[in-house]
Amino acid sequence: MPKIHLIKRELLLPTDLETAWEFIRSPANLDKITPGDMAFEIVSDLPDEMYNGLLIEYRIGIPLIGKQTWLTEIKHVRERHSFVDEQRVGPYKVWYHYHEIAEVADGVRFRDQVTYVMPFGPLGAIARALYVKNELQRVFDYREQAMKQLLG
Repeated sequence: MPKIHLIKRELLLPTDLETAWEFIRSPANLDKITPGDMAFEIVSDLPDEMYNGLLIEYRIGIPLIGKQTWLTEIKHVRERHSFVDEQRVGPYKVWYHYHEIAEVADGVRFRDQVTYVMPFGPLGAIARALYVKNELQRVFDYREQAMKQLLG
């Protein structure tokens, strides 16, 4: 039985709900909050704003493997509240990323919850222990800093 992993992150920024939603609903902004050294490239032509069923194709550099296609589908879009990006093709056996924003007393709270499963059984577990777990932590740390600069 594959191991299911969970990442939960929360960020509070002194902004308003409209500004926060304007930022996260634009698929092009993903590039602004992704570390530059990741060899990450958006391949798809992107609309100005996401919608249910939107497919976005990326290329991502993976050490020892090289460039890999990653195709995600945007789902369950709830205006000014939440959406999901779910991997259709890519490096994970399962990748389900729930994004949520909510207005709170001091601004807007951003919540991320990622459920993922590594491929390749025991080899995937080793790759996660040696690289993937730390890399995902680094990516989410970078996103937090980038969002503080862009929206804080």
